[in-house]
Amino acid sequence: MVTTLHLARQLLGFNTINPPGSEADCMRFFASWLGDNGFDVSLSSFGEGRCNLIARLPGANLGKPLAFTGHLDTVPLGNTRWQYDPFGSQIEDGRLYGRGSSDMKAAIAAFAVACVKLRETILAGRGALLLITGGEETGCDGARALIDSTQLPDVGALIVGEPTANYPVIGHKGALWLRCETRGKTAHGAMPELGINAIYLAADALGKIQHFSPGAPHPLMKQPTVNVGCIHGGLNINSVPDHTHFDVDIRSAPNLQHATIRQRLTTLLGESVTVSTLVDLPAVLSEQEHAWIKQVYQRCQPLHTRPLEPRVVPYFTDASLLLPALGNPPCIILGPGEPSMAHQTDEYCLLSRLEEAEQLYGEIISDWMA
Repeated sequence: MVTTLHLARQLLGFNTINPPGSEADCMRFFASWLGDNGFDVSLSSFGEGRCNLIARLPGANLGKPLAFTGHLDTVPLGNTRWQYDPFGSQIEDGRLYGRGSSDMKAAIAAFAVACVKLRETILAGRGALLLITGGEETGCDGARALIDSTQLPDVGALIVGEPTANYPVIGHKGALWLRCETRGKTAHGAMPELGINAIYLAADALGKIQHFSPGAPHPLMKQPTVNVGCIHGGLNINSVPDHTHFDVDIRSAPNLQHATIRQRLTTLLGESVTVSTLVDLPAVLSEQEHAWIKQVYQRCQPLHTRPLEPRVVPYFTDASLLLPALGNPPCIILGPGEPSMAHQTDEYCLLSRLEEAEQLYGEIISDWMA
């Protein structure tokens, strides 16, 4: 039987940088591996070179299956030179290097191998479901396409293998990405009084956004955040620009409604700014007193020296979209990757965490099937 490490290294060998994505080759390889190991597998495309995968081990028990999800796309390499080959899956000093090692191909390998090792237990129990997506890094494009094209079953619980250093996380912030546009009137740069400068209009709007608060803080997720990530405007230095747009990244919590945030910001910016939505992903938060959540915490506790506490993360995951489509089950974000290594140069996953994750996923599977 293939080991988790071997499978992780195989997945890391594929370049799935997004954009453009190109997950299809990696997804087809993984689909073949899952099929060879007893899963019922289906692939679905959502564009050229783009792919999602659903794999099932149906259970004999009538209870709802346990679901795992992960994405195979990764972020770009960045401008800093890598010391290690980002697709070479090199091992050094107890670390597995490669783009996607922490975020999050190692986790996918760990829960897939855990399912294979417990295949007979799963088949005799309530079953397992793997949802492997592309396009997560650019706003959950793959998950959205999967939901639009497939009727997903209700599941009993969902595990998201994002990097948490094997610490159980019960939620994450929501993401509202907005595009703000200003339109002016072009004129010669030597006669600016004949035009309306769209960059000046944008500058006024940016000053207002800098002091905009999306709403009240959340007990666990704390203060919501606002960041202007990019701006584009003007064609040449000696013309008055007639169009500018800039993109705003708002991270929210369950106590805040995205429609309300957008309306408040639109009103603040006034008629000179047009606001449109690029990404709208709600926050995720599971009930910390739920029996399954508490059981997972008990399984994770031996891996950590201090008592576990309810914890959330600021980044978004496919759970934002998948949970409603799966019947809103309890959800845990749990993976072997190092949160500090996600999107970093010379990204790595600790081999010790990878081994822990396979065992941990196996214990959670066994508990679910009992």
